[in-house]
Amino acid sequence: MNTSHRIKLTTLSTILSTVLLTPFSYAHNKHHGHIQAPASTTIATEFDIVHTKIVTQGSHLLFQQAVTGEAGNKKPTKNGQLAGAQVYSYVWPTSLNSSAVGFEADQGILALALTVHPDFDDTPLYDEDGDGNKTNDGDNWHSHWVVLVPDNACGDGALKVKDIAKGSSPKLPATWPNLPLFIDSPGFDFTLQQSEVLVRVPLSALGFPESFSFDGVTAGLRINQQVHAPLLCVSNVFDVASGDLSLPGKSQ
Repeated sequence: MNTSHRIKLTTLSTILSTVLLTPFSYAHNKHHGHIQAPASTTIATEFDIVHTKIVTQGSHLLFQQAVTGEAGNKKPTKNGQLAGAQVYSYVWPTSLNSSAVGFEADQGILALALTVHPDFDDTPLYDEDGDGNKTNDGDNWHSHWVVLVPDNACGDGALKVKDIAKGSSPKLPATWPNLPLFIDSPGFDFTLQQSEVLVRVPLSALGFPESFSFDGVTAGLRINQQVHAPLLCVSNVFDVASGDLSLPGKSQ
C-alpha cells in the first residue's frame, strides 16, 4: 500500500472521530474544491480513485468519483446468507450533520454511499431490477445515507455503520429501510459509466446547504457473522481520495 496516499483503518477511525468535533474541515483545497489523487498500482482499478468532487447542477448536487478502471465492474461474491455477507461501496464522507437528512442530530459522520451486496436487499421501497419483487435487488448498485462511527468490536480502530440500540427510538428518515442501523435508502438517481461514478442528490434533500466539506473513499464492508451489533463493519478501506481523510473537498 502506498503510504503517502493510503491510510490504515485505525488512522481512518481516529481522523473521523476528530472530524466529529468540527463542522467543517479547512484543509488545503485541491483543484478549487475538487480532490485529485495519483493512480496506484496496488489497488484494484475499479476502486482506485483519481478524482472526486461535489458540484451543484440546477436543483441537484452531483457526487462524483473517477477511478482508473471501470466503475462498478466488481461486485462481492455471493455468500448465500446474511451472516458474513460482503458489501462494496463508493463513499463520500461529509461534514454535514446527521440531522441534514433526517437522522437524530450529532450521531457521527454522515456519508453518501453507492453500494452493492448480492446477499441481502435494503431498499424495500424500490424495485431496482423491475421484476415486480422489491426484496431481491441487493445485487444492483443503489444509494444510501449512512452514519459512520468507530467501534473496536469491528477490529482495532475500525469503523461501522452506527447501530440503533435495542429499545431506542431515534429520529430517522422517512425512507429508513427498517434495519437496526443509521442507514437510509433514498433511491437517488446514479450512473456508473466507464471510469465515473455519479450520484444525483436533490438539494432539497439536504436543506439547500451553501457548502460543506467532503472526501472520497472506496471500501468493503461485512455483515457480522453473528448478525448482531456491530451489524455492519467497514472491513477493508481500498482507497481514500485525500490520502488522509482530512475532507479537503468543498462542495461547489
